[in-house]
Amino acid sequence: MKSRPPFTIGSVKVAPGSRRTVDLPVSVLSDHTPVTMSVHVVHGRQDGPTVFVSGGVHGNEVIGVEIIRRLLRAPNLSTLRGTLIAVPIVNAFGFISRSRYLPDRRDLNRAFPGSEHGSLASRLANLFMTEVVAKSDLGVDLHSAAIHRINYPQIRISPDNPRTRELAEVFGAPIVMQSPLRDGSLRGAAKAIGKDILLYEAGEGLRFDEISIRAGLAGILRVMRHMKMISAKGISKPKATPQFCQSSKWLRAPIGGLLRVYKADGELVRQGDLMASVSDPFGEEEEEILAPFDGLIVGRAVMPIVNEGDAVFHLGRVVSVEKAEGTVEDISTQLGDDPMFDEDEII
Repeated sequence: MKSRPPFTIGSVKVAPGSRRTVDLPVSVLSDHTPVTMSVHVVHGRQDGPTVFVSGGVHGNEVIGVEIIRRLLRAPNLSTLRGTLIAVPIVNAFGFISRSRYLPDRRDLNRAFPGSEHGSLASRLANLFMTEVVAKSDLGVDLHSAAIHRINYPQIRISPDNPRTRELAEVFGAPIVMQSPLRDGSLRGAAKAIGKDILLYEAGEGLRFDEISIRAGLAGILRVMRHMKMISAKGISKPKATPQFCQSSKWLRAPIGGLLRVYKADGELVRQGDLMASVSDPFGEEEEEILAPFDGLIVGRAVMPIVNEGDAVFHLGRVVSVEKAEGTVEDISTQLGDDPMFDEDEII
C-alpha cells in the first residue's frame, strides 16, 4: 500500500503515523520576545479528512484549551484516519494577558480573513486562515461566554447549511442555535473559501466548567467518528436529538440595581414566566423580567449587579415547550456521563 505524503504546515513536514507540535511565527513583541501560534498535528497513516479544532480565538475563553488538551490524549487518535490539526490557543497575546482582545484592542474574530501585511490582528487571522483553515475539510471552533456571563453547551451553525445542521446533531450538545454570519468572523471567512465550521459555545470566560468540557470533548469525538476518522470505542451516542433554536433574543435589565435570578441556564420557560427581578439597593424600586415567549435559556449573566440595559438572559425560541422538555432533560442527563475525562481532573 502506498504511503500517505507528509502533512506540511509552515516549513515543517509531519510524516504519516506521527504527531508534532509546530510553532508558527506570528510577531515579535516590543522587548524582542517572539510570539508564535502553536499547532499540534496528528497525521494518520491512512487517508481521511483533515479537521481542525481551535480554542482561544478570544484569549479569555479558556474552556477550549482544556477540551483540546484532553482531545489530544484520547486513545482513539492512535489509529487516526486523516489528519487532526489542533490549535489550543490561537490568540496567545490575549491568553497571556487574560483578555478577549489583542494588544491593539482588536477582536480577532472580527479580523478574518486578514492580510499578510495588515494590523497585528489581520496578520494573525491571515496566518490561521492560510495554515489551518485552508488545509482543512471541517473546523470546530471552541468558545465560551464573556466574563460574567455563562453559556449552556450549544452548537451554532450558519443558516441554510444542511451539512453543518447534520454534524451539529451528531455533535450532540443540548442546543443547536442558528446564528447569522458576521463580517470579519472566522465562520464567515471560512464559508467564503468553501469551508464549514461548527462553533461550540459553553461555560464562562476565565473559568473551567466540567460539564461544558465533557460535552465539547464528546461532541468532537462523535463528529470525528461520523467522518470515519476514529473508532467508536468509548464514544457515547446522543440520547436525544438536540433542541433547535432558529432565533434568539437578549433580555435586558429594565433598571440598574441588584439582580435576583429565578431561572437557570438550560432551563425551559413559558411566555410570561418570572425570570428575574432587579431592585435598587434600598428596596424602594423593583422591576420584573418576564419571558416574552416560550424559550430555552441558552445564556445568562452571573453577576448580581447590573446597569440599566445590561444583558441578563439569552433566550432561544422553541416551537413547543412540551416537545422540548423531554429532549433537553435527556441530553442534560447525558452531559454528566460523557466519556474521556479523568476523575482527578474535575475542577
